[in-house]
Amino acid sequence: MKVVVIGGGWSGCASALTAKYAGADVTILEKTDMILGLGNVGGIMRNNGRYTAAEEIINLGAGELLEITDKASLHTKVNFPGHNHASLYDVTKVGPMMQNLLISKDINIMYMARVVDVNKDKGKIKGVYLATGEYIEGDIFIETTGSTGPMGNCLRYGNGCSMCILRCPSFGPRVSISKRAGIEDLLGQRGDESYGAFSGSCELCKESLSDEIVEKLNSEGVVILPVPKEDINMDKLKVKVCQQYALDEYAENIILLDTGYAKLMTTYYPIEKLRKVKGLERARYVDPYSGGKGNSIRYLSMAPRNNGMKVEGLDNLLCAGEKSGLFVGHTEAMATGSLAGHNSVRLALGIPLLELPHNTAIGDIISFANQMVKTPEGLKTRYTFAGADYFQRMKDLNLYTTDNEKIKERIERIGLLNIYKEKIV
Repeated sequence: MKVVVIGGGWSGCASALTAKYAGADVTILEKTDMILGLGNVGGIMRNNGRYTAAEEIINLGAGELLEITDKASLHTKVNFPGHNHASLYDVTKVGPMMQNLLISKDINIMYMARVVDVNKDKGKIKGVYLATGEYIEGDIFIETTGSTGPMGNCLRYGNGCSMCILRCPSFGPRVSISKRAGIEDLLGQRGDESYGAFSGSCELCKESLSDEIVEKLNSEGVVILPVPKEDINMDKLKVKVCQQYALDEYAENIILLDTGYAKLMTTYYPIEKLRKVKGLERARYVDPYSGGKGNSIRYLSMAPRNNGMKVEGLDNLLCAGEKSGLFVGHTEAMATGSLAGHNSVRLALGIPLLELPHNTAIGDIISFANQMVKTPEGLKTRYTFAGADYFQRMKDLNLYTTDNEKIKERIERIGLLNIYKEKIV
């Protein structure tokens, strides 16, 4: 049984891992020369409800993903505005660590393998075509290509190509596989009903910051600097992907987190204004390179799916990560990806797909986001364990906890402890 994962971000890697655990022969097709995609510039884990979700992933059986981010953490139990007990991983380390894990599991990774089209017979995908012309066959396909559109989308809905980690000019634009197979994409909206949203943070080169700021970042993990009053721009909060960081404090302050780089928690910030702040006089962006002007645009291509992560209207395509809904973050990508990978083998064998119950945070967010995306307001909302509306829902439903034993008991009680580790075929 061959499972083909299209896209090597966190959700793709999680899918590959659990499909392999379940007994499949797995190949990842990644369009660039590195896995993890935006995970190479992310770095925030275990903040707020993500702690609960991370422990659920571990107890469901995909704990090796969290072992990597925990091991690569530069700081743990960090608090910053609106967020508690965060871990900040070193973005320069996780990619090679993840690659080594996948290789050790005998998972085939094909780099610079951009999928541009599909071969479909009725409702079933038989194979996919790469930009090179090569044809890859499979039994089950999992699309984890994210929702960032091609370069044209960043120009149309944003401020142009921001030269981000996805590097479309070098490796080619992302292609929506589900749309190629005849399924119309869902598009996320902003509050004013325009489409898409800006990625929520930028990375600054630490060497370009003052010694005082670097020392504080290295020791505490977070630095907060007030924005000059004349430069405070509340409107920027409306356009960012990460609604959990769309708080007034993020417009009134420059918030830096240590993820190997200095992670600047804003969509973009004009460099001439940034350099007015003490300690940032030489500040320079390393991702995106055009962080003074813009950032990448996301949420322009989600697939309709069921709660087992299968794409509606196709017999053998599943999806995960942002492709499966308006999810924000690496934990959310791992949570949806690990379920999609496990279900890929079930789907191939014709047995019912696993749907995680509502009394788990992961099961609830997957079904809640699926329900909400069918409404006009739901398309303007983001779904993350880390904040905004969904974290409040977690608290209202008593799903949020940092008690590891309680989370393990929850998973054990519903009979799903280490379900992803079970070999099905």
